[in-house]
Amino acid sequence: MKNRIAFKLTLYFTLALLVFLLIFSGIFIFLFKRNTVELNKIELEKRATKISETLSPIIEGNTIKVQGKGYGAYIKFLNDIAMADVWIVDENLNIITSGKGLHSQYSFSELPLNAENIVKDVFKGKTAFSESFSSILDTSVLTVGTPIISSNDIVIGVVLLHSPINGINLVIAKGIFILSLSVGIALIIAVLLSITFSVIFTKPLNKMNNTAIKLADGNYTVKNNIKQGDEIGTLANNMDILSDRLYLSSKESEKLEQLRRDFIANISHELRTPITVIRGSLEALNDEVVTEENQVKEYYKQMLNESINLQRLIGDLLDLSRLQNTEFKIEMLDVNIYDVINDIIRSAKNIAKSKNIELLLVNTATNCSICGDYGRLRQMFMTLLDNAIKFSPQNGHINITLSRNESLNISIKDEGIGIEKQDLPYLFERFYKTKAIENTNGTGLGLSIAKQIALRHNAKICVNSLKSKGSEFIVKFPLTILTIHK
Repeated sequence: MKNRIAFKLTLYFTLALLVFLLIFSGIFIFLFKRNTVELNKIELEKRATKISETLSPIIEGNTIKVQGKGYGAYIKFLNDIAMADVWIVDENLNIITSGKGLHSQYSFSELPLNAENIVKDVFKGKTAFSESFSSILDTSVLTVGTPIISSNDIVIGVVLLHSPINGINLVIAKGIFILSLSVGIALIIAVLLSITFSVIFTKPLNKMNNTAIKLADGNYTVKNNIKQGDEIGTLANNMDILSDRLYLSSKESEKLEQLRRDFIANISHELRTPITVIRGSLEALNDEVVTEENQVKEYYKQMLNESINLQRLIGDLLDLSRLQNTEFKIEMLDVNIYDVINDIIRSAKNIAKSKNIELLLVNTATNCSICGDYGRLRQMFMTLLDNAIKFSPQNGHINITLSRNESLNISIKDEGIGIEKQDLPYLFERFYKTKAIENTNGTGLGLSIAKQIALRHNAKICVNSLKSKGSEFIVKFPLTILTIHK
């Protein structure tokens, strides 16, 4: 069977049902047999008592004597009337008569076993029962004895009623047959229902199994689409969530792989260019192709600039790797952000001067001191300000604002070309570069480094930008890291 779970469920259910039916049948047969015997005893007792009450008026004195032909006929047909074998026994254990009108044809030894005890108990005024074998009836019988009481309330005889047990056993056997037939039919129906319910129960599991196989094969668009308000429905829903996340993760991996390829291409180009320039300049100097003093100095200067660019690229890669390592510690001290901003403005003025860009600083914050790393904070703000200058037009303005409300905010806003909407979600990813002409010489690592520095200070960087309207980068520091000046 392909559906092993359904097979096991059916098997377990059938076994449990069989055990239940065996226990139930055993208890039922025991109680049914016992109840049947008890009912038969009660019925025999009623008949024997009725016969005793009928015989009491025909007794003369303290002896049993049949009076009148009417009573003789009555006694003769006692078996037919009582629907059992009826014997009348006196106090000497002599069989006075039987339902067939036979007198003293049988001795006490031919009575059923335990008859003596029954007769003795009955002569004490009790009703007694016995189950034993009768040689006369040649079968096991159920015997009941009731007293025959004279007019002066003396027990002078016993009415013994014998009912063959095989009749009771026949009733019990028929009851067991009916029970067995009912149990068999119920078992067949239950097994068929268990198979049906097991298949229905395992159907969503099989569907989830097929979904898992497809997920393992890389098909992350597959869904279970199982709607059940139980644990299976919860599992199916979680698998669908996993499928969505795997799909997003695969797309992210594809994007990162493309970024990695672009990064390798960019880095290769960035490394090849300075190395090529340095090697060409060295070869020209070594081969004395260039001998004029001014040209030699120019070549040396060019090699120095290219080595600086190469050092910057390698430094950016090392910085990003260190900042992403949680074990790399940064020096956290009391730092005044206002001092950091003034520092980067002084450093950036020479860069801004070449494009005649004015840097405007506005400080409305009452407390600008935080617990942080001065050098890394300077690096972060310098990256943001350098980008603002890079993408600003000639004769533009850059506004730098320090404010405090729910957090300490530092805003750097330019009037540049802005950022395309589709580029905004990926600005801080490693190796990502916009396609703007101004960004051709970048490595795509600056903003990634700035983001890592912000994260190390529990801060976040937000971006607002409109195409051709400029961009605004806002660094938000939580108030929990502010320090209080005394």
